[in-house]
Amino acid sequence: MDKALISLLENKDFEYITVSEICKEAGVNRSTFYLHYENTNDLLSEVSKYLIQGFLAYFPGDVSNVSLRLKECSLEELNFITEEYLNPYLSYIKENRRVFLTVLSHGVTFNFEGIYQNMFEHIFNIILDRFHYPEGNRKYVMLFYLNGINAIVIEWLKNDCNKSIEQVSDIIKNCIFGLDDRITNFQKLKTDVL
Repeated sequence: MDKALISLLENKDFEYITVSEICKEAGVNRSTFYLHYENTNDLLSEVSKYLIQGFLAYFPGDVSNVSLRLKECSLEELNFITEEYLNPYLSYIKENRRVFLTVLSHGVTFNFEGIYQNMFEHIFNIILDRFHYPEGNRKYVMLFYLNGINAIVIEWLKNDCNKSIEQVSDIIKNCIFGLDDRITNFQKLKTDVL
């Protein structure tokens, strides 16, 4: 029924999806639906958990107690713009592109604001605190950072993931850290010529 709901969301807003449509899409009867769920919101909640668990399964190691590890690890380990983190993230997106596009187009339905707030509180704020980033600016910097990465991912999805995971990973890293020494060398050359 999880997949049925995601499939229906491709063409319809959640509030207009009925139990009958979900049952028809899933190939089950209404009594089966009500055996597991009280209403469509219960199913949506399960779908959200299912998607998050699927996403976390792409990352190596134990993802529990992330907050505690973030508080105790070295500052160098707080860099998540590496192949270790980007490749599983981009692999999940590529392998589940249809689902991911559907979920992105229903941000309110899937409570992205609540998910972001939870991540901000338990991950981003801890990291920024460790770097002594001013509290009043933290949400701005994280929104800029996350929206930039999402924009790259959305463009990649729109182009049917035509670039490799490594290419998209490099694009993200270059946007965050800047291009490699070519820019520095170009700026030096420009200064020398002037």
